[in-house]
Amino acid sequence: MPLYERYILPHLIDFACGMGAVMKARAKIVPQAQGRVLEIGIGSGLNLAFYDAQRVSAIVGVDPSAEMQKLAHARAARIGIPVEMIALELGEIQAAEASFDSIVCTFTLCTIPDAVAALKDMRRVLKPGGRLLFCEHGLAPDAPVVRWQHRLTPYWKPLAGGCHLNRDIPALIAAGGFHIGALDTRYLKGPKPMTHVFSGWAD
Repeated sequence: MPLYERYILPHLIDFACGMGAVMKARAKIVPQAQGRVLEIGIGSGLNLAFYDAQRVSAIVGVDPSAEMQKLAHARAARIGIPVEMIALELGEIQAAEASFDSIVCTFTLCTIPDAVAALKDMRRVLKPGGRLLFCEHGLAPDAPVVRWQHRLTPYWKPLAGGCHLNRDIPALIAAGGFHIGALDTRYLKGPKPMTHVFSGWAD
């Protein structure tokens, strides 16, 4: 593994994804989780502080980066909910069908190589009546911003762990077999090509 990806990138992602506007976006989605939760792309555990211990019985976090998960252990120890973290390639969820009450996916779909396949696997492990709770950045509604997203993505990806700036998040979620029940879209504070966010739930 290149030194940049092993030692530098995890800390850069933790910093960028832990900025104020991003954390506020997480805080609106994560507390809705209940029961046994699967978090896709748990990374450094930035969502952990937002889970409601009165509603959540256990969290299973899936992430391909063992280095990122090292940053999550201290956060997991502070929340009073059992947390299991598994270093697996995203899209390869080793769990039984209909085994989770909620799935949380925040600022993660941008990096998964085959996002539709991963979403189909999330659909498989989600219980009937359960919800996918998502908060993801992606394709903007404004043509000038979209042009910049397309231009920047080839250069941005190797610097940001494979992150695509120009993914159509609602279309991906629908292609994964989900029905979107609530959707909010907005720009967060910051450069518009990086900050157009989709958040809500799907079942």
